[in-house]
Amino acid sequence: MADKDEPLRVVDRRWWARAAETDTAQETADAPAPAAEPARKPRYVEDLEQQLADKTSQLQAIAADHRRAINEFEQAKTRIRREGGRDIERARRTVIAELLEVLDNLDRAIAASRDAVFPADTLLRGVELVRDQFLAKLEALGVTRIAAVGQPFDAVIHDAVSMAPVADASQDGVVVAVAKEGYAIGEELLRPATVVVGRFDG
Repeated sequence: MADKDEPLRVVDRRWWARAAETDTAQETADAPAPAAEPARKPRYVEDLEQQLADKTSQLQAIAADHRRAINEFEQAKTRIRREGGRDIERARRTVIAELLEVLDNLDRAIAASRDAVFPADTLLRGVELVRDQFLAKLEALGVTRIAAVGQPFDAVIHDAVSMAPVADASQDGVVVAVAKEGYAIGEELLRPATVVVGRFDG
């Protein structure tokens, strides 16, 4: 006889009940496990990542500003170069136009000499006036003649082509004649004067 304290166990032997229990157990086994909650990063790691993202955005903005500034600089440089070229061209045309007036006067002097309308001294005076006009145009452009005759020879601004004997010792090493005039623009030498230098033999 069974013990009174042993629990009563009932086994359902019906075939459809056993099939239902089997299906329930299978569904329980096949059910996916609940997704584990992702592990959270420590707070200081999240703060560092946020700071890094902020700095990256700032660097990208700075880089974009830098590229924009470079583009603007290149455009300004191109514009200045273009405008500078135009200014040089305008200045060149102005100088040429000024010199054309001198050429006109030289043409008139040549025509007058061919027609023999004017006496020689009048023609000479006309040519001198044209020369003076040309020198005035050069002076307006800042070009001046280099002083030579009577000046001590200076190898920087004078180019000696020969020596000439002189009777006075004070003329030794002094420019006594000019073969070709020298010119300067401001403090810059354009062309040295070609000169003859005096030499005292004693």
